Amino acid sequence: QVQLVESGGGLVQAGDSLRLSCAASGRTFSDYAMAWFRQAPGKERVFVAGIFWSGGYTNYADSVKGRFTISRDNAKNTIYLQMNSLKPEDTAVYYCASDPSMTTLPRFWSSWGQGTQVTVSS
Repeated sequence: QVQLVESGGGLVQAGDSLRLSCAASGRTFSDYAMAWFRQAPGKERVFVAGIFWSGGYTNYADSVKGRFTISRDNAKNTIYLQMNSLKPEDTAVYYCASDPSMTTLPRFWSSWGQGTQVTVSS
């Protein structure tokens, strides 16, 4: 079982930047995938970005390409989401997830963090 703890959310203005962190503990395997999802009020949880612990393969939702960057620090068992040029439509609860497989569908991810709120004002 993997435990995930997100941090770094907050209230920012449009155009600002924010960096989210997700610290993993427990069974962290070198070939596991990690990802960020987000869920806005009244909407479904959607994929934002993903990365494998090894190899550095990354994947992004079209809505965040060029603005968000996912990265990892294997020594700290932590992944990050650097969010630049934030827009009001980025407002959501952001969740970290872990699973052996990389997929954009949230129902296939086995471990989840508690989420961190990101609010972008216009």
